Amino acid sequence: MASSLCLNSLPLPPASSSSSSHPRKLSETSSSLSNNNGSTSIAGAALKPIVVSGSPPTFVSAPGRRIVAVGDLHGDIDQARCALEIAGVLSSDGRDLWTGGETVLIQLGDVLDRGEDEIAILSLLRSLDIQAKAEGGAVFQVNGNHETMNVEGDFRYVESGAFDECTDFLEYLNGNNYDWEKAFVGWVGMSKRWKEDQRMSKVYWGPLNLVKRQKGVIARSVLFRPGGPLACELARHPVVLKVNDWVFCHGGLLPRHVAYGIERMNREVSNWMRGLSESDGSPCIPFIATRGYDSVVWNRLYSKDDLEDYQISQASISTILQETLQAVDAKGMVVGHTPQTAGVNCKYNCSIWRIDVGMSSGVLYSRPEVLEIKDNKARAIRSNRDTFSELHVVDYT
Repeated sequence: MASSLCLNSLPLPPASSSSSSHPRKLSETSSSLSNNNGSTSIAGAALKPIVVSGSPPTFVSAPGRRIVAVGDLHGDIDQARCALEIAGVLSSDGRDLWTGGETVLIQLGDVLDRGEDEIAILSLLRSLDIQAKAEGGAVFQVNGNHETMNVEGDFRYVESGAFDECTDFLEYLNGNNYDWEKAFVGWVGMSKRWKEDQRMSKVYWGPLNLVKRQKGVIARSVLFRPGGPLACELARHPVVLKVNDWVFCHGGLLPRHVAYGIERMNREVSNWMRGLSESDGSPCIPFIATRGYDSVVWNRLYSKDDLEDYQISQASISTILQETLQAVDAKGMVVGHTPQTAGVNCKYNCSIWRIDVGMSSGVLYSRPEVLEIKDNKARAIRSNRDTFSELHVVDYT
């Protein structure tokens, strides 16, 4: 078992080339879309390059870009693809091609747990990011509570098929001579075949299911432990991201989080996931971002309409939200984490948008919906029998 899982000296994904917070440009644009000053152009309209500050990304300037945000995906790649197609960034021909041009896509975390295709979704998002950058766009992810739980080794919500995917992916990585970039980006195209092979091998595994499960748990531990390959992949993403005038996070940002420092939180979570040790030799879990009911990834203050547990008024929440937005100089906040049975919606004068609709088959299996921010207007959109339905529009001009 040990040799097939390659437990010894498993290589890590490369860390960011610089840990500084100096801005960097995402200007990998194709020659057909670039002009002499590095800006991209569509139909003659030039856009300035996207500029990213922080490592992991914390502040993003994306002048003139259309922004689309997608909520919790929880291991359901079919629903994920549907949401991305609705967002206008993924081809519908099954080739997983970026169709968003210079669009900025933001995924709000909780890719993991409750579904069987978690690594495939992570692979798809990375592949789309590479393609998007070539056209002047970008893909960003923020980590949610289920990402941090798995790095902590909390596998309570992991499906049996997800354990199998971890085993298969490690074998695939081995077959690619531990070329992380090649294996990780390529996994989305290979995972379906590997999954079918797993189904065919069920008869073989029959009485050995316990051994198979143990193998999957070990594989997941290898991949997601602090410093493990997938933990390092997650470490590339922040827990709080500001793009133009909007803040994106999984649970919700509070004034005390801002006072602590957004870049500081992102850096500390990233360092923990990468397995960087404190003075005592153990990775330090950033409590303010990842632990407790009011941490960034767990906070539901803005997302629950029943506030009995919080013992706080709607007016007080509105004040807290406005104080937070003023502190980060933002017009609005976008969160996931808490399924909205009514679909994507906004509250508190539309200062907060709640976009987790529970689309995964492991949650509510609801119709996918996404948020679009374009020309200072935010709207919720969904697919309605191959046509797009506009649910709600707010102008932030």
